Amino acid sequence: MFDTIINTIKKLTEAGIALIALAVVVQVIFGTGAAGVPFIGGDVIGTITGIVASLGSHGLVGLAAVAVIYALFTNK
Repeated sequence: MFDTIINTIKKLTEAGIALIALAVVVQVIFGTGAAGVPFIGGDVIGTITGIVASLGSHGLVGLAAVAVIYALFTNK
């Protein structure tokens, strides 16, 4: 039962990462705002840049957070 739940969560995470990657590519091609793609609904690249800047501004704590996130996504 737990294996099924874990596999479902992994597949949802993979799908989410694929959707984020697609949103970044679409935003690079079409831009943001009214002339951009209406179904994205936000500035994906700006949000990612903000998260990275926030982690970077916290020094060692930000680096530790990145290490934990990396470990979570690469854990087999």
